[in-house]
Amino acid sequence: MEKKELPKISIVTVAYNCEAVLAQTMESVAAQDYPNMEYLIIDGGSKDNTLKIVEQYGEQVDFLLSEPDKNNYDAMNKGMKHATGDYVWFLHAGDLALEPTTLSQAFAAGQNEDFVYGRVKVLDEAGTEIPWHKQHPSPEELSWKSFRNGMVICHQAMFPHKDIWTDYRFEDYGLVADLDWSIRTLQQAKSFRDTETVLCSFLKGGLSARNRRASLIERFHILRQHFGLFPTLWEHVQIFGQAIKRGKISH
Repeated sequence: MEKKELPKISIVTVAYNCEAVLAQTMESVAAQDYPNMEYLIIDGGSKDNTLKIVEQYGEQVDFLLSEPDKNNYDAMNKGMKHATGDYVWFLHAGDLALEPTTLSQAFAAGQNEDFVYGRVKVLDEAGTEIPWHKQHPSPEELSWKSFRNGMVICHQAMFPHKDIWTDYRFEDYGLVADLDWSIRTLQQAKSFRDTETVLCSFLKGGLSARNRRASLIERFHILRQHFGLFPTLWEHVQIFGQAIKRGKISH
């Protein structure tokens, strides 16, 4: 399949003081055999050797922005602003595209769907895989209402088409803005495709995991906005009931 027949993929990596993990992320992008992609690095003004690492991979980086940002989601908004592809893929510092054929396999059978998605491999600090805790929806089942129970698809496993994401930005939530963005983006989607592949790996322990109480409050406000107060209250009663049984709270 020729380059002109393939959709252009904008890969956005958000980075800040991540010299220990950035190189492996960039190597996984450089290894992709997909011929029609662009790579954007959005750096929050790193003080370590992050930018030196970016320079080492200069030929593969199509756009670099380094300036202070409010948080990861602010940086992701900047990435979307400068992305020129048909689809956007967020692959942050420390995340890894699983195979060199990840993109080519994901889009080999594409029909310009509004929303393409797959699975992720979640790892703990020791590198042990952690099962994804939400049921993976089929294309026939998937809609914005699927997110009533939270992030059923990790945002690193999403390829939204520009037709549905260019008018939407991550709102000013500091911890779980991807939940709100996913819902609003999917409200515009009319066609879906599951790649039925694992797209990337990422380390568990982001901001929402480290700030569990604050992230749950944000989550509640977002779900109340989209689904109403009483359904959201009932959902959170179930969440806390499950957390009590497990002895912990899972997002």
